[in-house]
Amino acid sequence: MDSAIARERALDAAEELFYARGIQAVGMDAIRTASGVSLKRLYQLFPNKERLIDAYLERRDLRWRAQLAERVDQETTPRRRILAVYAWLYDWFREPGFRGCAWINGYGELGATSPAVAERARAHKQAFKDYLTDLTTAAGLPEATAEQLRLLAEGAMATAGIMHDPESARHAERAAALLITADTQVDTDTRRIT
Repeated sequence: MDSAIARERALDAAEELFYARGIQAVGMDAIRTASGVSLKRLYQLFPNKERLIDAYLERRDLRWRAQLAERVDQETTPRRRILAVYAWLYDWFREPGFRGCAWINGYGELGATSPAVAERARAHKQAFKDYLTDLTTAAGLPEATAEQLRLLAEGAMATAGIMHDPESARHAERAAALLITADTQVDTDTRRIT
């Protein structure tokens, strides 16, 4: 089996198992069985489980952000582009097997003991905040709005993961709409809501 194919199979299996069961509950033997990649080959590709976890979180991050951007890019106005973030979250929360945010979950499991997992989670969350900052800047909103929108989204992610309720995205979307409306009424000279 070609190295690239073996790597993808291993990552596919790791993603499915880590996300469904939790990172600590899944050993390399389970990845081997699910992927069909021999244990020897698995360790050639990923010398330790931490490297596999890091590759899993990195690949998921790239795909997650691309899917979000694809949905947001369908909208033409700055306000609708921001609110599309929450519409996308709603669709994500409704996917079969949704178990919350992989980075929050990973950080909760290993953040205190794995600097690599903690850094990967922070990088993902920073990239999401940067994306929201770009959206709010394009909408002419105050810089602080991006952080407020991020907190609404993060709260929705945590709630949906724990409560298995995709409606948390709809609640966050309504709050975001109110926030955007209030922030568009900010007087740019005084930065006070008029």
